[in-house]
Amino acid sequence: MAILIGVHPVVEALKARRPLERVLVARGAGGHRLQELIDLARNSGTPLRFEERGALDRLAGVKSHQGVVALGAEKKYAQLEDVAPAAELLVVLDGVEDPHNLGAIIRTANAAGAGGVIIGERRAAGLTESVAKAAAGALEHVPVVRVVNINHTIQALKRDGWFVYGLDENGDQLYDAVDWSSRTAMVMGAEGKGLHELVKKNCDALVRIPMAGKIASLNVSVAAGIVLFAWRSRRGRKA
Repeated sequence: MAILIGVHPVVEALKARRPLERVLVARGAGGHRLQELIDLARNSGTPLRFEERGALDRLAGVKSHQGVVALGAEKKYAQLEDVAPAAELLVVLDGVEDPHNLGAIIRTANAAGAGGVIIGERRAAGLTESVAKAAAGALEHVPVVRVVNINHTIQALKRDGWFVYGLDENGDQLYDAVDWSSRTAMVMGAEGKGLHELVKKNCDALVRIPMAGKIASLNVSVAAGIVLFAWRSRRGRKA
């Protein structure tokens, strides 16, 4: 059973009509956003209970739950064949293991207009409570596809007409000068490791973010924000 923690993730789950077993609210908690949550729960018929804050602390395992914890079904992974046809941008993650980075990337992908995020089964973060919290509700709106093999998936995307870009510090194209394809798959690598060599070889092009300082690379979630919004800006001008 999944545990959602915090006002925003629970509000977005309720708006998306995700099945929730119950929503727990700390006694004495208040505020406009919390009232919105309570109204959404009541209007949707989701069981709502008011509990002592200590009970929420124990259930959530942390004290930073903002007075709200919800219990619901595990978030299901999407199927690539259901996601790809309607998308213009897909984000492919090659071994991102930090759940906070995964959640932040999902949030950024939603803001940039990506149709889905693709992750691998092995050596990669899955959809946990930490990911849901870091995504701040975006997990309810961005399909996440989990695949057995990232390289096979990249090859399948290319056969279906996707142009696959890999983000790499040694890429030969600058991210802000790329004439992005109408069907773009952006591949990003793990923290500190980057893209695996075979993944690089399978990409159609490698792009880089030029660095002015002495640090060689950016946190993957920060890099995702830069590149995905470069895509959005360029595609917006074309439209």
